Amino acid sequence: MIPRYSRPEMAAIWSPETRFRIWFEIEAHAADAMAELGKIPKEAAKKIWDKGKAATFDVARIDAIEAEVKHDVIAFLTHLSEIVGPEARFVHQGMTSSDVLDTCFNVQLVRAADILIADADKLLAALKRRALEHKMTPIIGRSHGIHAEPTTFGVKLAYAYAEFSRARERLVAARKEVATCAISGAVGTFAQVDPRVEAHVAKAMGLAIEPVSTQIIPRDRHAMYFATLGVVASSIERLAIEIRHLQRTEVLEAEEYFSPGQKGSSAMPHKRNPVLTENLTGLARLVRSYAIPAMENVALWHERDISHSSVERMIGPDSTVTLDFALNRLAGVIDKLVVYPENMKRNLDRLGGLVHSQRVLIALTQKGVAREDAYRIVQESAMKVWRGEGDFLTFLKADPRVSEKMSGKEIEENFDLGYHLKHVETIFNRVFG
Repeated sequence: MIPRYSRPEMAAIWSPETRFRIWFEIEAHAADAMAELGKIPKEAAKKIWDKGKAATFDVARIDAIEAEVKHDVIAFLTHLSEIVGPEARFVHQGMTSSDVLDTCFNVQLVRAADILIADADKLLAALKRRALEHKMTPIIGRSHGIHAEPTTFGVKLAYAYAEFSRARERLVAARKEVATCAISGAVGTFAQVDPRVEAHVAKAMGLAIEPVSTQIIPRDRHAMYFATLGVVASSIERLAIEIRHLQRTEVLEAEEYFSPGQKGSSAMPHKRNPVLTENLTGLARLVRSYAIPAMENVALWHERDISHSSVERMIGPDSTVTLDFALNRLAGVIDKLVVYPENMKRNLDRLGGLVHSQRVLIALTQKGVAREDAYRIVQESAMKVWRGEGDFLTFLKADPRVSEKMSGKEIEENFDLGYHLKHVETIFNRVFG
């Protein structure tokens, strides 16, 4: 997690100050529940809340204690006792460190998911606006990077909208999956802490209870969460690469906004490079890479070990902060994307009508020509065009195998661009309703 790719709201979730504040809230809510159950004095629970709520936890002090005791939760509890006073002896009754750490981690992941879902909404709004703007803007569709058949730029953005709608749904599901609380004590048997304490803390923190925690919350939940972030990152890369290809000099159908005063190269003043989408491609690789260690965290020894801990201290902040930055950057790219419809039309016509070859093929079969023969006839004319010998329509009209089946007007009717776009409205209705 570095400042260059961090936005303040997301980064704040992972700050020590936020972490210690959540730890305190977990402990204080647990104390409230224990007081209601008669396990500790109500006055003690009240003082824990009052003192802790008003306090600013000293990160440097906690770090100094941890340097001595070599245990982060004990260091925090020691510092909390300095703030609360004698009543601090009632804090953490029957609880174990994982109760605090795991519940806190899930609170952070839930808060991060809320930001990521809002990011997805922002991107979806930009995609919808630009898709509607270019709903009927013709562009060549490509397969294997080669001209295939016509589509529209709006359809390209519509499928991105549909993909990120699914991404949003996955984020919502991942948030629900990881939103659990465990206050079950050593090895998760509730021997030293009443299950009602867990229920109280869960409700107070906006979480569900973990059915079986074995002292730690099962890491399959987290594996699903981080895998979801990886899938969302892959969708970001897919759209970023599309824009990078469209910005190539030989294509130039769309490009990133180039602001006044921006420089593209330290050596070549003419350069306008797709630096934002290249950056997004790199960030997507990082977010995806965090899914594997999250999956490897699922298999722990017996009821628990802490081999997952060091992993999560890194991938929790890094993956969420990076994806938050990437989603916002992509929304900005789409919002300001410069589109060149005239270049799209020029590229569409570049192959002299070859994009209509399938329609001619089908028309010949409907006139009684065997498909294999029709394919060979159309391909022969198409290859002449590829070699630069002329245009497709002229070759077809001059071919007696074609002209004996179709009139010149019938051949020309197969070159209507509108034919390829007749169901764009259907696609948009499916995507946008």
